Amino acid sequence: MRRGVGREAGSVPEMWGFYRMLTATGRASEKLQAEHTALTLYAVHQQSISDSMHRPGVGLGRALLRLRQSGTFSVDAVDRRFNAAATATSLDEASYHLRGLVRQLRGIPQGLDYTRLFQDLVAWQVPEQISTVRRRWGRDYFTGRDQTEKAI
Repeated sequence: MRRGVGREAGSVPEMWGFYRMLTATGRASEKLQAEHTALTLYAVHQQSISDSMHRPGVGLGRALLRLRQSGTFSVDAVDRRFNAAATATSLDEASYHLRGLVRQLRGIPQGLDYTRLFQDLVAWQVPEQISTVRRRWGRDYFTGRDQTEKAI
């Protein structure tokens, strides 16, 4: 699946067996693009790790909060990367920023819910829904951070 990183959805024959969102016309629909992105991010995340990095119920914001709290990376750097991903204006841009964050998650190792990420990436492509995704990511990232910092 890593061969698909940075490539157009549906263009990597080795990935065809993993897709569930193929269209009858072969067109790269919004769902296929989101699925492709989620699958390739999962492949990057799972590389060289025996435990599954798919963790149902752990949204992106919560996983990145754990990255921030890990002490492995600069807090400011994680905040900047999170903000860059959350303010991306296209799926390609979001994918680029998420890829860097997923590589960092692999390093601690912290999994996330890739089914939820797929759903978020589908919504990301609908202008009326992108703000809902951003709010959820931000709530999970910043609400947990505030609680932890108050306890210190």
